Order: sequence, then C-alpha cells, then structure tokens
Amino acid sequence: MNRFLSFLERRAEAYLTRKKQIKEYSRTKKHTVLGEIWSWVDALIFAIFWVIIINQYLFQLFVIPSPSMVHTLEVGDRVIVNKDSYGVELYPAGKKVFTDGRRVQRDEIITFYNPEYDSKGPFFDILSQVVYMGTLTLVNIDRNDDGTPAERLYVKRAVGMGGDTIVFDDGNVFIKPSGTDEFIPEDLFRERTELASGPHRSVDPEYYPGLRAAGAITAYHEMGYDPFLPREVYDSYRTLQGTGYDYVFDRYALEKARTETLASFDPSDMSLRSDSAVYQNGIYVPSGYVLPLGDNRDNSRDGRYFGPVEESRINGRVVGRFWPLSRISSLADNE
Repeated sequence: MNRFLSFLERRAEAYLTRKKQIKEYSRTKKHTVLGEIWSWVDALIFAIFWVIIINQYLFQLFVIPSPSMVHTLEVGDRVIVNKDSYGVELYPAGKKVFTDGRRVQRDEIITFYNPEYDSKGPFFDILSQVVYMGTLTLVNIDRNDDGTPAERLYVKRAVGMGGDTIVFDDGNVFIKPSGTDEFIPEDLFRERTELASGPHRSVDPEYYPGLRAAGAITAYHEMGYDPFLPREVYDSYRTLQGTGYDYVFDRYALEKARTETLASFDPSDMSLRSDSAVYQNGIYVPSGYVLPLGDNRDNSRDGRYFGPVEESRINGRVVGRFWPLSRISSLADNE
C-alpha cells in the first residue's frame, strides 16, 4: 500500500510542477476567454480526478439511505468509509489486493455490495460509482424503475462471523458462536464480550403474536383455506388494528410464520419442510463470510434475507459521521 501511495504522490508532484511551468509561460501570452474557460475546466477535471482516487482507494463518502441502522445512523447521515480496512479494491466492485491480515472484526460497521442488486452491466456499474464518488455523493445516476436511488451498497453491522449460527425469533437474535453448542441471546452475548449496545428493538414484542397471525392468514389464503381459519388466529391478528402496527414491520417474522403454516398443511411436502427448517435451524456462517445485520432489528433488509456475505464483497469500514454538523462524531464507540 505504501508503494502505491508513493506512486500517487510522485504523479501529483509531476502534475503540479507541469502546472506551475504552464502558469509561468502563460504570463507572457495574451489571455483569452477560451483560455480562461479551459483553465477552469482543467482545474475542475484535476480536482474530480483526485476526489475519485481518494474515494476509491482511501476514504469514501456514503449517504445512509434507509432506517436499517437507526439510531446508530439516521436516514440522510453522511459517513466516512475507510476503504483500506480490508484490502485495496482495484476498481469499483472489482478484485481486492493486499488483503493479508485485514479481516473483518465482529461488530464493525461495514459497507458491502448489495447481493440483491440488479446490475445494469459492468460499464454502467462502474460509471455510476465514479459519478457518485466524483460528486461527493451528491449525484446518483443509478435508479430503480420507480425513480428511487438504487442501493448499490449496504451499510450494516458485522454480527455473525465464520463458524457462528444465528437464529431469529420474533425480532430477537440468538447467537451460537463457533466451537460452542449453546444459543445465547444477543443482549447477553454482547454483555459478555463487551460489544456495542447499538442494536435494538424498535417494536414492542407484544405485537409479534399479531404479526405471526398475519403470516398464518397469508398461508391460509394462498391455499384457499380461508373458511377453515381458526378464530383465535384471526382474533390475534385483530390486536394489531388501530395500534399503528397493522402493517408488516418485520417481514422476516411474517415469512417465517407463513412458511411454518404452509408446512403444517402437508408434512409430506419435503420442499416446504426444508424451507421451514431453515427458519428453525438458523443461518450458518461459513469461514470467510460475515452475516451483516441492521441495528434497527425490526426494520432492516439484511443478512436474514440474503444470507452471509463473502468478505471479498465488503468494501470498507464506517469510521465517522460528518453530516449533519450537529452530530459529527467518530463511530469507534459503536464498534
């Protein structure tokens, strides 16, 4: 890495020396409007070039697009990502080099490439990242069909590490660390290992029975069994009405209840039994992978849905927040 930085320094010195020589020469020449315009364009191109270089290889700016990390990071917060933490990425989303000894540590806040991202082709993917970095996150040309910005990168917390198994139940997280045979509630695990207290529940657990009922109702409807829906299931769902939680606040919990109900209709259906077992047994994290989760555990599109993420797809570590000005801070105390 030092060799690479030395190369950049030499190139910058050579460019600035040339600029100085041109400036001295230009004093003897007659100034024109076009010449002045080109001088400004040249300076702008130079500045953008170095902004892109710095964003790609040293530090990248990132805007928090969703509430998945509330209250550690709020929607609209702008953060600084250390791109050198886990190796050097040769080009946006490209191969990493110099990765020896640079492994993700548990509880670090990381940015990684969205496993569910619908690529528009390698040229556009790289172009959109260059524009995004070159404009200091102000311009994002990567859009979804509905016009909203596409989430090319995710920011989450590294919770599950290689060898761990993670189980989710009604928004609660249970961790079976590598080499052990006991599932530990996350709060207790964090207390024992002195980890950050950022992860939290944003929904009162008393609303989860109603959400499970909603998942069961969905399964009954899919199978055409609506007339056979147990009264107690419907009554449980009704407890959500008028509470402000009569919508899906934790889709993972709803899908778990739906899948388990479908499997109960036909125990001989091995596909449904397998799907249900995945929820029961939890997610195993292979070596060289990380299971990222949002701190807002009831409202986060994270590893529960797309599974563990390979470390090579992790492009940096969030080290600080620089906007809004009233909340400028280091994030070292959140790791």
